[in-house]
Amino acid sequence: MRVHYRAEDAPVSSRVDYWQEIINESVAPMDLRYDHEPSFSSEIVLGRLGRVNVTELRERSPGEARGRPREDRAGSYRVFMMTHGQTVTYRGGTETRLTPGEFVLTELSRPFHCFFQPRRAICVAFPKELLPLPDEEVASVLDVPIQGDEGVPALVTSLIARLPGCLDEVAGAAEGVRLSAAMLDLLSVALAGRVEREGATPPAARTRALLTRIHAFVEERLGDPGLTPAVVADAHHISLRYLYKLFESEGYGVADWIRRRRLERCRHDLLDPALADRPVRATGARWGFPDATQFNRSFRAAYGLPPAEFRRLASW
Repeated sequence: MRVHYRAEDAPVSSRVDYWQEIINESVAPMDLRYDHEPSFSSEIVLGRLGRVNVTELRERSPGEARGRPREDRAGSYRVFMMTHGQTVTYRGGTETRLTPGEFVLTELSRPFHCFFQPRRAICVAFPKELLPLPDEEVASVLDVPIQGDEGVPALVTSLIARLPGCLDEVAGAAEGVRLSAAMLDLLSVALAGRVEREGATPPAARTRALLTRIHAFVEERLGDPGLTPAVVADAHHISLRYLYKLFESEGYGVADWIRRRRLERCRHDLLDPALADRPVRATGARWGFPDATQFNRSFRAAYGLPPAEFRRLASW
């Protein structure tokens, strides 16, 4: 579940105080100043996935913020990622300039002074104990911008960008925990790569991160009828045997999972009124079933009806 606040919901006369209180209570103690006070425009979305706090901040007015020192006995990290705009932050004499597609890991307890243009940023905060890396390894990458345009960092930014939209969509607490765990696994691999110490990442975390990458790879290519377990294995530089072993913990085989995901996409399209004019055969072909007979057989086996009959009954 998410909570949404807008600075514009308060009268102009009290907007600054209202927004300062919202930020202090929901994000962190800081002093804010906007160039267009008191009629500035800003909004924030807050939510939680497992033990990870998710914050989406949309600033439509330039300004600055000074984070106050805070006691953090348990110890927490925050990933700050830009999706639009620019932020320049100073911590302990070090300047960090973030632009869209970049993210940085920092400690919540550290004071800062930042200047920002109109921006959209996403923050995820979590206890240090959830990041399976030694403190001394993490210290070397704190407040260092990481480009999220390729490799594992690209998966980190892609997943973090989607977290605010998932706050109302996760089926329950368990699903939220799994989603946040996938993000933390990918983050740990990305950070370990930055310090050139892949061995610093526990094997279980590396395995989960690899599975997350494989899932993302398959989802992007479901429409390709040539997508096979061998293609998946080659793309991730692992043996076919190791790929099968990875999926043993998933409770189904690789080919079965690919077929199931394709059928789920087909089922979704067949239920969509906006796609009612699309031929059933075209729906199958779109999601990797170029052979209409095979599509009909597979769909009937999964849902008890051929696709055309399924669509007809669903439209009643």
